[in-house]
Amino acid sequence: MRESSNPIMRGVVRDNKKEAGGYASFGQGLAGAGQASMATGQQQYTEQYTQGYAPRTDTRPMTIDDVVTKTAMTLGVLIVVAACAYYAISQQATLASPLMAVGAIGGLVLVLIASFGRKQDNPAIVLTYAAFEGLFVGSISYVFGNWVISGGTSAGVLIGQAVLGTVGVFVGMLVVYKVGAIRVTPRFTRMLMAGMVGVLVLMLGNLVLGLFGVNSGLRDGGPIAIIFSLVCIALAAFSFLLDFDQADELIRAGAPSKAAWGVALGLTVTLVWLYVEILRLLSYINSD
Repeated sequence: MRESSNPIMRGVVRDNKKEAGGYASFGQGLAGAGQASMATGQQQYTEQYTQGYAPRTDTRPMTIDDVVTKTAMTLGVLIVVAACAYYAISQQATLASPLMAVGAIGGLVLVLIASFGRKQDNPAIVLTYAAFEGLFVGSISYVFGNWVISGGTSAGVLIGQAVLGTVGVFVGMLVVYKVGAIRVTPRFTRMLMAGMVGVLVLMLGNLVLGLFGVNSGLRDGGPIAIIFSLVCIALAAFSFLLDFDQADELIRAGAPSKAAWGVALGLTVTLVWLYVEILRLLSYINSD
């Protein structure tokens, strides 16, 4: 068993050699329960490799290091593009809305293509998605940090707090999965998916009402908006368990190394969602 060279992942990986490949896993995930954070498509992706899959001699099996490397590359692209977008908007504020729209729509389209087309392991799609999400994250960070909040909180402090909160939740859920405090069972997965669908319906409903000038209170910074953001943060946090379990399942099945791109995509989707919700919640707290 090869241990991860990443200092964060080292020690989190459980030494549990399995029949299909014998590689280290993320933790104590249950076989057959692998799901990713995207509500549709990711389950089919896992089954594509895990159902009746026999490791090929001409393909190197996926390892934890593959997941760490591909995820780092994906997040690296996202961060660089986000920084460039933030700087561009700081020089020309009118770029905020178009860059945010392009990033959000482009990212959504690529996620749908990857999910329904079973192309999660395509590095071009994953990295292009990261670039689009970078535009969205950089734009929305500027908007919340400079236009939404009021008072003495600076944009840098707000964004820094959101980043630290996102990293903290990620590490915390990784520890939770490692020690088996919450097990990824089919029932847990169904409940989480139901919650995510419910949140999505509420978001779409709020968007439609907003087009007609109706304020549902879901995103206005009031008590209902704060509660809704906390619910979204909780769902995003628990979604990490599905991402970890998916990686665990693929590694145990001896899936090819390119499958790590799919895990990187799922983790990035969850990280972006979590970051935006934490940023939004902090903007509520720091607004008069």
